[in-house]
Amino acid sequence: MSKNDSISMSVIRRLPRYYRFLSELNEENVDRISSTKLAQIMNVTASQVRQDLNCFGGFGQQGYGYSVSQLKEEIKNILGLNNHYKAILIGAGNLGRAVAMHMNFNKLGFELIACFDNSEKKTGEKLADITVQPETELEDFCRKNHVDTAFLCIPRVCVENVLDKLYALGIKNYWNFSHYDINDRYSDTVVENVHLSDNLMTLCYRMNNNTKTTRAQDKS
Repeated sequence: MSKNDSISMSVIRRLPRYYRFLSELNEENVDRISSTKLAQIMNVTASQVRQDLNCFGGFGQQGYGYSVSQLKEEIKNILGLNNHYKAILIGAGNLGRAVAMHMNFNKLGFELIACFDNSEKKTGEKLADITVQPETELEDFCRKNHVDTAFLCIPRVCVENVLDKLYALGIKNYWNFSHYDINDRYSDTVVENVHLSDNLMTLCYRMNNNTKTTRAQDKS
């Protein structure tokens, strides 16, 4: 097991936030930042910041803090944002269209090279500079082109058939909007699941809890 294999997902999931905040600080021409100040921005403790960064070797200097530009580049390299992994998008409906049109993939480590849909109405449409192809051409395209990952913007009931084709073609990395449990079917896949409804329900809970707290305070 490599050192990186032992790093917890909670640390890994904080890395994009570090990168985002450091990018903003870099754009504001901030040269350096202390772990205390970075912790305030991240809404964690200074100890947590130091522990997180020490997982990857540590990049600060005692009494100086962190170089914003250097730490930003280090985290960019850790995240692999320069890899430009080749990606295809499955599903050109409203969600797929939004993903294709509004995500800056080149800055996020990916290059979107193709889009597929099983609807004849969608075939031939343009998403940014990509023409939607019929799903019947998916396998032939993947055999002729190197594909690292697939973005699944299709209903859960449609996933299994497409997934089996993609997996058979050697594609084992997925950005999954479908709510289908890919890891349950293929345990050796790398999957990031996006559950927008879960996120919205979490917001609902927090609003509901905040309302109850406010009411209790008003009564006291």
